[in-house]
Amino acid sequence: MPDTTRLLIRKDGLGIYLSHLDLMHNMERVFNRAQVRIWHTQGFNPHPYMSFCLPLSLGVASGCEIMDFKMEQQIPLEELPGRLNPFMPAGITVLEAYTSPRKTRELAWLEIGGELFYDDGTAREKLPLLQELFARESIVIERKTKRGVGPSDIASGIRELTFAAPDDGTVTLRGVIAAQNPGLNPAHLIAAIRQLEPALTPDFHRFRRLEVYDDNMNVFR
Repeated sequence: MPDTTRLLIRKDGLGIYLSHLDLMHNMERVFNRAQVRIWHTQGFNPHPYMSFCLPLSLGVASGCEIMDFKMEQQIPLEELPGRLNPFMPAGITVLEAYTSPRKTRELAWLEIGGELFYDDGTAREKLPLLQELFARESIVIERKTKRGVGPSDIASGIRELTFAAPDDGTVTLRGVIAAQNPGLNPAHLIAAIRQLEPALTPDFHRFRRLEVYDDNMNVFR
């Protein structure tokens, strides 16, 4: 079996509207067009060995997506971004190709940035109330789990979270949240606002994944 190659990928612009499943299908076409032969699993129904370590939610940008795959041919890793990028969908860019002994299970934390927009110009008024909400020891929301929809306390999945209001229309946030087991989606932060303090619900929001870390807060690659 070939060794695993890892790609570091940026997803922004129009790329944030490409779903995870669509991105996987696009990646198969990218490899074919770039004439990079992917190793396929064995058995009755073989499929290309490709996987993203932490699939990204629709509408969220990222500068640190990690994808693993196996090649059937020898290509210098430094050449791969140049071969793949001309065929990538708009907004999707390979930043680096490399090998790594690190396993996906080592991923523990995500650094995120976000913006909450308020059309009524009350962002600075809402800032202390948002800070108070996410400073609570318990933040119980209704969320979907493997067992269905039920109550879940997301407070333990927030390592740190800070807010600022640079103008009357926008609250910015930056934080570190759990990556998996269980992971915390930035959408859960919006759900907490909507369910627990609906008057603080923004008119629009956007998030970006900034970095990924292991349990010791070392950058994961």
